[in-house]
Amino acid sequence: MVRVGIAGVGFMGWIHYLAYQHATGAKLTAFCSRSEKKRAGDWRDIQGNFGPPGEQIDVSDLTAHASYEALLQDPDIDLVDICLPPDQHADATIAALQAGKHVLVEKPMALTTDQCEQMVNVAQEAGKQVFVAHVLPFFPEYAHARSVIADGQYGQLIGGNFKRVISDPLWLEDFYDPQRVGGPLVDLHVHDAHLIRMLFGMPSAVTSTGRMRGEVVEYCDTLFHFDDNPTLVVRATGGVINQQGRPFTHGFEIHLERASLHYELAAFADEVEVMPLKILTDDGEVVRPELAAGGEIPAFTAEIDEVVGALEQNEPSEILAGELARDAIRLCHRQTESVKSNTRVRVD
Repeated sequence: MVRVGIAGVGFMGWIHYLAYQHATGAKLTAFCSRSEKKRAGDWRDIQGNFGPPGEQIDVSDLTAHASYEALLQDPDIDLVDICLPPDQHADATIAALQAGKHVLVEKPMALTTDQCEQMVNVAQEAGKQVFVAHVLPFFPEYAHARSVIADGQYGQLIGGNFKRVISDPLWLEDFYDPQRVGGPLVDLHVHDAHLIRMLFGMPSAVTSTGRMRGEVVEYCDTLFHFDDNPTLVVRATGGVINQQGRPFTHGFEIHLERASLHYELAAFADEVEVMPLKILTDDGEVVRPELAAGGEIPAFTAEIDEVVGALEQNEPSEILAGELARDAIRLCHRQTESVKSNTRVRVD
């Protein structure tokens, strides 16, 4: 059983807490918060853009630490689950690794590629694993797509289009600050950058066109180039539009040699519309697969199960490894360079 301590009792800490209630190989034993009220179990002021609101929880079986330093000294923790703001991810991860703990850190891994590289290096030096909580591959549509691709029944990947667009998150004061949150690419599009890296390998170059807001990309469209497979056609659209009537949309069209996979969800101000996952085959068939139960919490529980499996086998996760998340951050910054220069930019 992997014993876990959560660092940070905000929206993501609450979602992770709920996921641990269903995990079989991990047990939440502790958390830390500077708030005396939260240490007493009053999490009712937590609100987010998905999942249930916070509740009053029973903390009698949990050790509630008032500081992160105290959490790291807790001998009953094997893994620190970091749900702190993005600008704290690097330092908090490095401190936990050096304290002899494995780490699961929320995305984005960190705000710069150098920080990510340092986190990976410290994990190797400490003989510990750093996992980055890229939960997207565990949502039913994405998990089924991964399964179809791995099965190989429709041949090899030949490309895909990926989309992740939101309306302006007016409630996030520091969203466009590259030193605090990172902006739409690092905080939002990084999901698809990670997925593209995982499915297709590391692109050799990017060509991005888009709009800037201050120092960060507000919205862009990117073509990913692959020197070792130049016939791959992989694109992604991501960022912010200034129309508040559609707060969120994401989806994909993934191309295989003998089929295409299509899925899209759009959350409008009045309702959510979904085009369910379909497999369009080269013989004209439309396959509508039956998916696992939806909802956000099961995906986060599956993410925890992936961490447990990697620790039990003492092997890096093929989905959550720090190296993959580092590469996703590198892609985001190369895309920013491409938008700024209006040129194709090498990734390496």
